[in-house]
Amino acid sequence: MSEKHLPILVVEDDPNLREAISDTLELAGRPVLSAPGGEEALEILAREKVSIVISDVRMLPMDGISLLKAVRLRHPQLPVVLMTAYADVDRAVEAMRSGACDFLLKPFEPMALLAQVDKYALPDPGTIMDVVAHDPVSANLFGIAARVAQTDATVLLTGESGVGKEVVARFIHRNSSRNQGPFVAINCAAIPESLLEATLFGYEKGAFTGAQTAQAGKFEQAQDGTLLLDEVTEMPLGLQAKLLRVLQEREVERVGGKKPVALNIRIIATSNRDMAAAVSKGVFREDLYYRLNVFPILIPALRQRPADIVPLAHHFLVEHGTMVGRQGLSFSAEAEAVLKNHAWPGNVRELENAVQRAMILAPGNLIGPEHLGLQMPSGILPAAAIVAITGAPAQEPAMKENDSVSETSKKVDNMKDLEREHILQTMLEVKGSRKAAIERLGISERTLRYKLKQYKEEGHFRE
Repeated sequence: MSEKHLPILVVEDDPNLREAISDTLELAGRPVLSAPGGEEALEILAREKVSIVISDVRMLPMDGISLLKAVRLRHPQLPVVLMTAYADVDRAVEAMRSGACDFLLKPFEPMALLAQVDKYALPDPGTIMDVVAHDPVSANLFGIAARVAQTDATVLLTGESGVGKEVVARFIHRNSSRNQGPFVAINCAAIPESLLEATLFGYEKGAFTGAQTAQAGKFEQAQDGTLLLDEVTEMPLGLQAKLLRVLQEREVERVGGKKPVALNIRIIATSNRDMAAAVSKGVFREDLYYRLNVFPILIPALRQRPADIVPLAHHFLVEHGTMVGRQGLSFSAEAEAVLKNHAWPGNVRELENAVQRAMILAPGNLIGPEHLGLQMPSGILPAAAIVAITGAPAQEPAMKENDSVSETSKKVDNMKDLEREHILQTMLEVKGSRKAAIERLGISERTLRYKLKQYKEEGHFRE
């Protein structure tokens, strides 16, 4: 998808200069909104999304500094560039301290104006590449992500499982100056502790039994690009100390090696834990936490950005429909209502799974609520979903109006039993590969490990 531009807001009380600046931007292909003063500008910002504010400093009754401070309070992610005369340089310094991105010294050349816009203006997060951000909460999130992408700051992404932390990480990489370099991701929870160090840092030939050739680690593989440390709080404490040294020194030494390799990479880390609580419990190093927590971004749960739910469902419908050759599918109004009203404890990952499930169950091109496989108020999955997941024969064709919840429960296995059957059947289908199982099930490696341990203790599972 080609990138579109949000409008630029030009605030200038001189009508001739305001028109000249607007013409310059429009000739460069950038949409423009304009205001003769600060109060009018705030009215526009209350109803319109813009990519950047270009404002004069000397205006009445509200000057540019006052406008800047008001914007910082109401729209903290929005970049502001101030225009000032040479005599007002002291005020420009004050503006920078108040949160302005930069300032333009009058008179300035058109190219200087365009350079500032290209440097600081936010992209339209609802239309850039494959990002879906219809909810204002998401628009704000990706606006902040787009700004930090222009720097090399280390980013710490936190939020519940399934909220899309890797999506945000890839968005930051794509919109950074490193976008021509590699994006390398490593799930710190999915790799056994004995292999994690060699996977991260690489190793030399003969470093350990089986190391028949030298191998670059993930840090070296991400050279000139971005390294994503997914679920970093799952990293063992001993390895955390070595990671801290790499981040401090910006160089890595392979296992069994003696020559350090200088690094030029951007680090993004993620966690679904409360990081501060992990530090207080002693399971995560405090110094490493502060090294990673340079620019923290909390990704809201899907239930906190409800306007994204249906657009995301349509996105997955198109994406997976293309992959499996089922284009032209759509949701009924009732199905969309069910999507909107579901709590989504599994967040975006659960939504994607529900869409894929519906594509399998829907016999025609219209997906109804019965095809989504979401839990009903009684906590029971629709019968069609149970048949699809477990292969069990259908129960009675329909319930009588006076069937009780307890009677229905007798017809359908307990949800925990259903979950166990689904997980164990998946393990059987992937021939015991945990990596393949977590991809198919849409759960974390830690969750799968916990479930299998539980099933083993109950006598349902043998490795």
